[in-house]
Amino acid sequence: DIIRTIRDPEKPNTLEELEVVTESCVEVQEIGEDEYLVTIRFTPTVPHCSLATLIGLCLRIKLQRCLPFRHKLEIYISEGTHSTEEDINKQINDKERVAAAMENPNLREIVEQCVVEPD
Repeated sequence: DIIRTIRDPEKPNTLEELEVVTESCVEVQEIGEDEYLVTIRFTPTVPHCSLATLIGLCLRIKLQRCLPFRHKLEIYISEGTHSTEEDINKQINDKERVAAAMENPNLREIVEQCVVEPD
C-alpha cells in the first residue's frame, strides 16, 4: 500500500498503474525480534529506461519514511528487465549514493513530487 501511490517521474500514472510495482514484487521477512527485511523487485517499462535509478530512489525514500517498524530495505530491478540492472541495483542499495543523490536539490524535488501522497 505504501508504494502503490508513487508517481512515475515522466507520466501522470502511478508505478502500480504502469505495473512497475505489483503486490507480488514485495517480500517481507522477519530477520530478528521486531526487525524485518523488505525486498522490492520492480520492473521498468522498457529495458533501457533512463529513469530506473530514479524510480528505485523514490521507492527507497518512500519506504524509509513510511515503514512503521525497524527494517532493512533491499530494492532490485526484476532480473533480466533492464540493460544495466546490475549497476542500478548497486546504486539504489548504496546508502552513501542515495544520501548524495538526495542532497541534489533538483533530484530531491523530483523525488518529492513522485512520493507525495495524493489528496
